[in-house]
Amino acid sequence: MNGTQSVQGIDFSFSFHLPTAIEFGYGKASRLGESLLSLGVTRVFVVTDQGVISAGLLEGLTGSLQAEGISYDVYADVEPDPSLETIDRCAGIFQEKAYDCIVAVGGGSPIDTAKGMRIVAANGGSIGDYAGVNRIPKASPIPLIVIPTTSGTGSEVTIFGVYSDWQNNVKVTVTSQHMAPTTALVDPALTMSLPAKMTAATGIDALAHGIETYFSLRSRPASDALALEAIATVQANLSRAVHDGSDIEARVGMSHGSLLAGMAFNNGFLGLAHAIGSALSGHCHVPHGIAIGLLLPHVVAFNTQARPEKAKKLAGLLGKGEQAEQAATAVAQLVMEIGLPTRLREVGVPEEKLADIAKDSFKSGMMKFNPRQPTEQEVLELLWDAF
Repeated sequence: MNGTQSVQGIDFSFSFHLPTAIEFGYGKASRLGESLLSLGVTRVFVVTDQGVISAGLLEGLTGSLQAEGISYDVYADVEPDPSLETIDRCAGIFQEKAYDCIVAVGGGSPIDTAKGMRIVAANGGSIGDYAGVNRIPKASPIPLIVIPTTSGTGSEVTIFGVYSDWQNNVKVTVTSQHMAPTTALVDPALTMSLPAKMTAATGIDALAHGIETYFSLRSRPASDALALEAIATVQANLSRAVHDGSDIEARVGMSHGSLLAGMAFNNGFLGLAHAIGSALSGHCHVPHGIAIGLLLPHVVAFNTQARPEKAKKLAGLLGKGEQAEQAATAVAQLVMEIGLPTRLREVGVPEEKLADIAKDSFKSGMMKFNPRQPTEQEVLELLWDAF
């Protein structure tokens, strides 16, 4: 191509980077201690939450550490949508002892907490100091092993961390290659006890990651391939996993689909649903997956005119033929099928908050990757449609 980067105005050049090593397999987490021992690890800081402990998911992992003579301490005070203060407090506790490894076990909240506290421990200050893109001076030398217990966030392979600034009612995102975990240990066995509601909420988030990456202004052939496979995999398994949590095949499929979606949006980025969802959760404390499920059909409808060919492809993947306008309908039907709320009023969002949510949606860096750039009034109209 004689050094050019486009053909007939179409850009075919792209970069792709995945800093995290991936270990995927049913039952793999039971060998955690053996894996860490081979790395010379002797003292582990485990980050998790009370839900993981209540579900009994930590016992097998800590038992594996004990069997190999690896000492550990557990930090389990991670709340949903962790605050800036939680990250900083966790980093302070971590720095009190000579740990040589961090293991995060749980959904996006414990994983993002571990990613953030590792950066604060290495660089000082507060995690809020690093909000934005590429503002972290140096990587931490401490290895971070993340073990997801949900199938949705993709945080086990991403360069992002999302945190709640409750003083300003916003979510802040830290984006840097230094945020990426060292290893993602993805074991679908740990998702088997996930309740149906959580399976639905995290699963629709994984679907949104695939869809928004596919529609993104930053989409490229590699991210498209991952996104399309993620969408198809989630479509084939989400409803099954929600309605029969003991379906091993569906659980493996959801773990795989979520992982693929995380790999996709790590390079292709997201868009309007996550931009509005960030503001919605910040103002009204709506759980992330619930917020995304409420918004996604409306965002797909909004973006269809900017990506009609991709909308047609999406409709086909979701089993609704190949008419572009059917894509949003297909997403809406899936949201209903898995039992998620479909109206903002159902989750306690007051109508007087809608204008503030619309305004603060533009604080998200994901907005600029949306294929159709909305006005504040158009975002407000979308919220009214969802209300």
